[in-house]
Amino acid sequence: MKKVIFAEFGGPEVLQLLDAAEPHAGPGQVRITVRAAGVNPVDWRVREGQILGAHPTELPSGIGLDAAGVVDEVGEGVEGVEVGDHVFGEGSSTYAEFAVLSAWARMPEGLTFEEAAGYPSVVETALRVIREVGVRPAQTLLVSGASGGVGSAVLQIARERGITVIGTAGAPNQDYLRGLGALPTTYCEGWVERVRGLGQVDAALDLAGSGVIRELIELTGDPGKVVSIADLGAPELGARFSGVAGSVPEALAEAVDLLSRSKLHIPVEKTYTLAEAAAAHIDSQAGHTRGRRVVVV
Repeated sequence: MKKVIFAEFGGPEVLQLLDAAEPHAGPGQVRITVRAAGVNPVDWRVREGQILGAHPTELPSGIGLDAAGVVDEVGEGVEGVEVGDHVFGEGSSTYAEFAVLSAWARMPEGLTFEEAAGYPSVVETALRVIREVGVRPAQTLLVSGASGGVGSAVLQIARERGITVIGTAGAPNQDYLRGLGALPTTYCEGWVERVRGLGQVDAALDLAGSGVIRELIELTGDPGKVVSIADLGAPELGARFSGVAGSVPEALAEAVDLLSRSKLHIPVEKTYTLAEAAAAHIDSQAGHTRGRRVVVV
């Protein structure tokens, strides 16, 4: 099978599309024929060799966590899923023609493989950081870097829970944020005062890692009410860095519920082939995403 592999840490150029042995489903796992794989910032962070405790890496390594596809092997002890089922979930080395998933759910009706591949890690992360930052209904949450996959999920889940959301993003994405129910503003000069003009901020999330932790603490008045998924230096200022996943099966179940009730929709901004994995990482790392980026197999 074809699989994207890197043999050394580095830039996107270390990614290679090579022939590799097929993986097989072990106990509690399923194998899928991959139709699409989600592109997440954690992918290029792992490729660069950043120290991420939840994702230890032995070289050479595959890349990718999220995928959607068709079940073609069911591991020992697995119930409730059969060969031929369409599923989406989280596993390892998903930029490949076959991948093993350790957590999965059946795809809701009407969802394409490309759309489904964009949800697993994104929804888990959104649910986790909303919980960790401790924001409650009728309070206001500020989301820095709100137009990407996690931001899109946070805005919709928070609004569903009765939380007011202020979102920062580039000028071209202001209408997109407004459509998701957020009070939008740009992140260019003067953004702190513009946020203050939109209301009191009770909690804040940094999703882009753009060096705004001090400002988020200033706006909330409490470093304990600031959580980042992108700035490893956040704890030095008293804020929290969140990098260890919670329950993916629970997140997938909530994603299915939200999707089935039309309460969650994250558009796929761009698709790539396996051979274009490096380009996908370059674009992901550049930011300014509206929704998700997906590798189509």
